[in-house]
Amino acid sequence: MAQPSHPATLRTLCVVIPIYNEVEVLPILLPRLLHALATIPAESAILFVDDGSDDATGQWLTAFSAQHTEVGLLQLSRNFGKEAALTAGLDHADADAVLIIDADLQDPPELITAFWEKFEQGFDVIYGQRASRDGDSWLKRTTASLFYRLMQRLSRTALPRDTGDFRLLSRRAVLA
Repeated sequence: MAQPSHPATLRTLCVVIPIYNEVEVLPILLPRLLHALATIPAESAILFVDDGSDDATGQWLTAFSAQHTEVGLLQLSRNFGKEAALTAGLDHADADAVLIIDADLQDPPELITAFWEKFEQGFDVIYGQRASRDGDSWLKRTTASLFYRLMQRLSRTALPRDTGDFRLLSRRAVLA
C-alpha cells in the first residue's frame, strides 16, 4: 500500500471560554476540560476571554497559563458583556474548529469528545441541547420558554429549544 506523499496533519481545536469573575470555578473547570481535550485526536488550545473581571480571575489564569502553554488569556479592558467577549474569542481563535463553553460547568466538558466525533464526520455546527432545566429557577425556566416561543415566531429558521452557547463550530462556520 502506498504511503501519502506528506503526513496527515493533526487538526486543531480552540476552546473559547468567556469569563467574568470566575476565579472560584477555574480550579474545578480546568482539570475536567484538560482531561476531556486529552481524549480527542487534535492539537488543542484553550482561550479564556476575561470580560473585565474585578476579582482575581486574570491573575489566577496568568499563573496557570505559565505552567500550561495550551491555555491563553485575552483580557478585555472593561466589562463589555458576554456576547462581545465571545466575539473577541472567535476573532482570536485560529483553529480548524472552535468550541464555545461557559465556565460555570452547566455544560459538561466531557461532551467535547462527542462533539469532536461529529466534527470529524463533517458537521460544521454541533450544539448541545439541555435535556432538562431542573437546576434553573422557575423564573429562568419561564423566561427561557417565552424566549424560545418568541424566537420561533420571529425567525424563518427553526431554533432548537434549550440550547445555549455550548457548541463546536468549524472554521468555515466561524468565518461565515
